[in-house]
Amino acid sequence: MIYINQFFFNTYEKIRKIYLNSKVYDSKISKIDDKDLIYKPSPYLLSSLIKYQKKKFKIDDFSLDKIWNNDELNWKEFKKLNSFYWFFSLDLKSSKKDCQSVISNWINDNYKYNFQSWNFDLIAKRIIAWLSCHNLTYEESNQDYKDNFNKIIKKQTNHLINEINRSKFIDDKLIGCAAIILVGLSYQNEKNYLSFGLNNLKKISKFTLDNSGFPKSRNIKQLIFYLKYFILIKEWFKESQNIIPEHIEEAIYYLGQSYAFIWKKTVSDLFFNGNNNSNNSDFDNYLKRLGYNFKNENHDFGGYILLKNKKICLAMDCGSTPSSKYTRDYQAGALSFEIITNGKKLISNCGYYKKNNSKLNEFSKSTATHNTLIIDDNSSSKFFKMNNSLSIKKGLKIINKNIVFEKNYWKINASHDGYLKKYNSIHEREIEYYPEQMIFIGIDKIIKKKSNHNYKFDIRFHVEPQVKLMKTQDNKSILIELEDQGWKFTCENHHINIDNGLYFGNKNSYTENQNIFVTGISNNQVENIKWKIERI
Repeated sequence: MIYINQFFFNTYEKIRKIYLNSKVYDSKISKIDDKDLIYKPSPYLLSSLIKYQKKKFKIDDFSLDKIWNNDELNWKEFKKLNSFYWFFSLDLKSSKKDCQSVISNWINDNYKYNFQSWNFDLIAKRIIAWLSCHNLTYEESNQDYKDNFNKIIKKQTNHLINEINRSKFIDDKLIGCAAIILVGLSYQNEKNYLSFGLNNLKKISKFTLDNSGFPKSRNIKQLIFYLKYFILIKEWFKESQNIIPEHIEEAIYYLGQSYAFIWKKTVSDLFFNGNNNSNNSDFDNYLKRLGYNFKNENHDFGGYILLKNKKICLAMDCGSTPSSKYTRDYQAGALSFEIITNGKKLISNCGYYKKNNSKLNEFSKSTATHNTLIIDDNSSSKFFKMNNSLSIKKGLKIINKNIVFEKNYWKINASHDGYLKKYNSIHEREIEYYPEQMIFIGIDKIIKKKSNHNYKFDIRFHVEPQVKLMKTQDNKSILIELEDQGWKFTCENHHINIDNGLYFGNKNSYTENQNIFVTGISNNQVENIKWKIERI
């Protein structure tokens, strides 16, 4: 059946490819109105999404004759060129005539659909770039150029409308919605583009955000990505003097609460479920400039627990696994935790390597790259391959959760069933913190529901590459040197050691790091592994 289904799928894709390249399809998406460009969005509204270069380039710096005729471009370079986001790095004093000549050449070469330059994600970004850079792409042009510009914008938008439901990734759909809405606002086409884009945007909110406004994927990067695009769309409505739809305001309110919880409290990137270093200070300045101020006083939100005072922040992943369709970037780190002391990470998960079809991506999704318990070298969740990426096949549920947050005593207690089916066992973790003594005491329990053979367990406590670990001569403690801070790790009745690992904190790169490694054999019906981290 798998081979038969694959055969029919491949056949369908071939037929569809022929259709998209046909005159029939070209005629279909070429049916456009004659409305002119009215609203011209300010480029600065995209500053949360685009890394503006301090040094501005002139269009003269580029070889205009060769820019589209370079067969040696790899896919990453091709996407960058065809998205036209590089226009945001051009000096506004650049020749408008040359910029418009580049676009005219692109139109001549790509007027009809082709699967590369008309990639869904590329079209959406290109439309946003062309309309937002109107000072270079549209102003002071002749009527023939304007007619061709307007026509290709709308033709590409028609293609987005046809393809948006086939797009595999929610993030691409959101960018597509943004582009369609911008075209609707810019050409005052409410009936077709604006209403279609808003309806699809509403669906995205409904199907991808939970009741608290946190992405169902529990992905922190996706949360910030959503917030940036919803704010961008709202600002387009505001600037074009159109009424802002209520569902956009509502989505921003809830996403903003999630952002305030996960970032504003810590001002640090927490390495859970697909996250790595990003530094959102520029986005904070963007929000402040536009008058947004989000707050969240909760300690438990989106499946994460955050307890914090002026010196210490304790964060733990206490959320159940999302459903499979939301787990493309999920990491199997249930009950993993991070400790931030005076703005520096004392205990840190390893981060995430995003590139698909990579052993490093697979490795970074495993439980071993988190500060949590591993049984018999198996992760707490099982993955399978879908759309060239690993998604969850068998997830887990958080069984119970309890929080105490007082001035002189903190406690987080939670358990999950990720090891129940294979090992008839529940993993329960309890972490206590005594602020006056600056001592963390943890107990990891393996609770066997049935008599089971003995099996190996490991618990890892990862640190960032610059943090130094050293084992004491009596082999009973491990010293942690964090710049000007000293901490000590001990574990009663179990073997401890220092192990090497990989750190994926920076996007799509890795470096070596170390981790404290607790290992043993579970012999008891309830196995208690007690450990302690204290300031020295």
